[in-house]
Amino acid sequence: MSRNLVRGLLVAASVTLVTSAVAQSESGRAPGERWRDCDECPEVIAIPVGSFVMGSPPEEEGRYDREGPAHPVTITRPYAIGVYEVTRDEYSRFVRATGYASEAQSCMVNEGVEWKELVGVNWRNVAFPQTVRHPVVCISWNDATAYAAWLSEHTGARYRLPSAAEWEYAARAGTSTPWYWGDSTEPQCRNANGADEASGLPWRHNCNDGYAKTSLVGSFQSNAYGLHDMLGNAWEWVQDCYTMSYVGAPSNGSAWQNEECPGRVMRGASWASTPKYLRAAHRGGERPSFRSDYTGFRIVRDL
Repeated sequence: MSRNLVRGLLVAASVTLVTSAVAQSESGRAPGERWRDCDECPEVIAIPVGSFVMGSPPEEEGRYDREGPAHPVTITRPYAIGVYEVTRDEYSRFVRATGYASEAQSCMVNEGVEWKELVGVNWRNVAFPQTVRHPVVCISWNDATAYAAWLSEHTGARYRLPSAAEWEYAARAGTSTPWYWGDSTEPQCRNANGADEASGLPWRHNCNDGYAKTSLVGSFQSNAYGLHDMLGNAWEWVQDCYTMSYVGAPSNGSAWQNEECPGRVMRGASWASTPKYLRAAHRGGERPSFRSDYTGFRIVRDL
C-alpha cells in the first residue's frame, strides 16, 4: 500500500472522528474520559472511533510478511481500553475473589539468551522482583479471558480482550509511523520498556531505560490517546485467532475468529524485545495456554 494512499485514508479518518465523537458522547462517555467502574477495576479511557490503516507497508524496515497486507479498518463501535496493562494487584483481587487457579503452574522464563519452562514459576512468583504496580506476567490467554469475565460479572459492564484491530488503532493513536513516537528508534528508552542496556540481553538497543525486566506501569510517556506501555513492558493478549497474514481480515474492527483456533494473537512486544518487535504493526501468536515472564494483557470495556 503506497504512502499516498495511507495519507488519504488518514484524512478520511479525521472526518470519521468528528461524527464518531457525537456517537460516543451518546454512549455516556466522551473520548478521552477516564474512569474506574470499581475500586479494584483497571482504569480505562474512552477511545474515539474512526478509521486507520492496519498492518505495515512493504517498505517498512523490520517488517514481517504476517503484518500484511496493510488494509483500511473502520472502528465503528465505541470502546474504552485500559490506560495501563493489568497489574499484579488488580489480577490478585480477581484470584482472591474467585479462587481461580491456572490450569498449569509453570512459565517460560528468560535465562540469558534463551527461555526455559520452569515448574513452580507463576504470576505470583516470577524470576525477578515485582511490586503490585508492575504488569502481571506469566498469564495465558485463558487466564486473561477468565479475568475479563469476572470483571464483567462483578461490575455489570462488559469487559473483554481487545480485538487486534482495536488494539492497533489505540496503540497508533492517529499515527502511521512504525512507532507511535515517530520513525526513529532513538527515543525508545523514553517511550517504551524494551531490550536495552539495562536488560543485558545480546540483542539490546543502545540506550538505557533503567529497567532490566518489567517496569512499573506508566513509567514511560503515553501515546496521544493517553495510553501507557502499548509498546514494550509486556506482550498483550488480544481476542483474535493467529493467522499467517491479513488476507481476508475483517475491516470493521472486530476480532478475527475461527472455529479452530490453535493460536491467539499477542501485541505490543515486551521488555525483552528489539525495536523491530516494538513497532505498532508487529504481532506474534501462541497457544492459549502459553505463559511467559514477558506476557500479560490489557482489557477493553464496551460502551
